[in-house]
Amino acid sequence: MLALGSALCYGIADVAGGLLSRRADFRTVAFLGQAGGLACAVAFSLFVPARELAWQDLAWGAPSGVGTGIAMVFLYRGISEGTMSVVVPVSAVGGVALPVLAGVVFLGDRPSLMAWAGIAVVLPALWLVSRSRSDERERVRSAVVNGLVASAGIGVQYLALAQAGDDAGLWPVAVGRVAALATIAPMLARPRTPRFLRFPDARTPSLALATGAVAATALALYLLATQRQLVVIAVVLSSLYPVVPVLWGVTALRERLSAGQVAGLVAAAAAVLLLTLPQ
Repeated sequence: MLALGSALCYGIADVAGGLLSRRADFRTVAFLGQAGGLACAVAFSLFVPARELAWQDLAWGAPSGVGTGIAMVFLYRGISEGTMSVVVPVSAVGGVALPVLAGVVFLGDRPSLMAWAGIAVVLPALWLVSRSRSDERERVRSAVVNGLVASAGIGVQYLALAQAGDDAGLWPVAVGRVAALATIAPMLARPRTPRFLRFPDARTPSLALATGAVAATALALYLLATQRQLVVIAVVLSSLYPVVPVLWGVTALRERLSAGQVAGLVAAAAAVLLLTLPQ
């Protein structure tokens, strides 16, 4: 249930953050989201005390947060410029595939045959998702590019956070929010949009803060699930979070998908499941 709650929270955060990014500057939404996530992560860390708080565990939160910052900026950018039902699945597939490849090359991991099958499915899945009618090709291409950059950030986030020990509790998540804020802050120094477009109304800041709190809750639930030896179930269920944004994009936002894109999304979902099966 913890991992399922994580997937649901991730999906809700992606939908809410994406919709806010279509009304306000995506960098501002990402920055405020991490601020809300920091407050939430600190609160959770106080309620889940660490058994042994080593500085090495906290240090791993920093690169994880850098990955989070990059991922959120490009994810929200992609949603604001393209289609939610394309950007999120692309970011999810890459976010799972990259840690697997890094484990093979740098950590000596040996994925199962099913995991290799998932890796092999990734590229054709991305190719199918990127195909579209000629009048939408440029928008979909932009969505795929932003999704791929976001997936790299997600991969770094998970790879780095996995190095932190279970005894550190949720404090590495809090440290990661600080690093994410530091990563996004320079992007706000030279805004390309007028100031009023970044804050179109008084509700935007509070909604962005709440979105970040939901995302931090998702990450906390995921870590708690893995710490309770539900690693396989946690990974599989948490990786299903793109279902929420895709369904929202197709139903509520009336985003139209070609047959090839539907096939690509199905292949992407299959790749995620294959990559998260027991090794």
